[in-house]
Amino acid sequence: MPYQGDNLISVKRGNRSAALGILHEKGAMSRKRLAEHMNLTPAAITKIVGEMLEEGLLLEGEILQSSGAGRREILIDLNPEAAVALGVLINLRQAIVSAVRLDGSVIFSEESRLAVKADADETVCCLAGRLDELTREYRIDEERIIGVGIAVRGICASDGRTVVNSFGALNRENYPLCERFEEATGRPCFMANNVRALFAAHCFSAREAEGHSQFFLRCEYGIGASLSIDGKIWHGVTEQCAEIGHIPVVRRGGKPCSCGKSGCLETIASPTAIREDALKILSEENTPILWNLVKKKGEDVLQLELADVFAAAKNGDAQVAEIVDRAASALAMALKSVIYLVDPEKIVLYGKMFEDSYYLSRLLAEMQEGVDGGHAVSVEKSRFNQQLETKAAGLVAVDAFFRSGGIPAA
Repeated sequence: MPYQGDNLISVKRGNRSAALGILHEKGAMSRKRLAEHMNLTPAAITKIVGEMLEEGLLLEGEILQSSGAGRREILIDLNPEAAVALGVLINLRQAIVSAVRLDGSVIFSEESRLAVKADADETVCCLAGRLDELTREYRIDEERIIGVGIAVRGICASDGRTVVNSFGALNRENYPLCERFEEATGRPCFMANNVRALFAAHCFSAREAEGHSQFFLRCEYGIGASLSIDGKIWHGVTEQCAEIGHIPVVRRGGKPCSCGKSGCLETIASPTAIREDALKILSEENTPILWNLVKKKGEDVLQLELADVFAAAKNGDAQVAEIVDRAASALAMALKSVIYLVDPEKIVLYGKMFEDSYYLSRLLAEMQEGVDGGHAVSVEKSRFNQQLETKAAGLVAVDAFFRSGGIPAA
């Protein structure tokens, strides 16, 4: 195990970072209470708070009533307006540029469509240019911008600057995405995998206490996941921790997957797979309810909505119900493996498909089979479901800012 010391600058950053994290998680408190949380002397806290008040990172608020003699305490809180983080989220076929304050509140958010395997250099140029335009449009002071957070689909290198493989989002592998955005924007950039960024945004928004161990599952086009142990997101040796969507579940004859293998969980249980399997059997004879739902809307059958698939399964299309049950069963089996391997406190579900009560009830029913009472894990939909895409990337930069103690990157 390597050992190393901390110089005074590191100690200062660490203390400032702890103060920012505690105030975000716990809310406004007095200097005395903050000192107790951080196990520091009142004199040390007075110095730390004084510096951050002077910089505008903190604000003084209400004066607390005191029953005894002596100096009355004043509440200290974060100043969410002190800084702004820009964000770029790159998913398959979708990009979102945004700006957030230090409390995660959104200043602006704009979605655009991306082609599959979009040209990487053109995408960076376009998104960086649009960020600049929106920054000017919303009159954001350049001096308040702490950087650009990037959340991207796929595998990120351990240096946090290179996309090893975006699995179809961009047309380049081992692409220096962070460096390219820094060149295009002139600002420091911080990068994370998109699902980890969404999970971090969930925890930030929930103001989760340290120590929680959770498994975060996102189902959109495919299946992605992220794992936290004792409150810290775990990356794994090759930055591929919790790639649950690419567990092989079909030994022979499985469908090709975006990762290059075949028979992955994603090819059976993802929203894309469910739609594709339903589309293959769609006909007036085989799936009359789904057929009527699609025709009633006058839609192109190639744009089959997942909600219609679930509605048809619920209302009596037997073959459609088989597809949905197979998908729910496969996903539940993978999640039950997570329960026995990791023993998390909570499994958090994130994605539009979990808004459908029929599908969610099928999944939860499957989850209950085969898990003994000794595992008290909670399985629940994120209370921020479908709300985090607009802030997740920006919060990557906010997190870096908090970890640096509120000292902007050079």
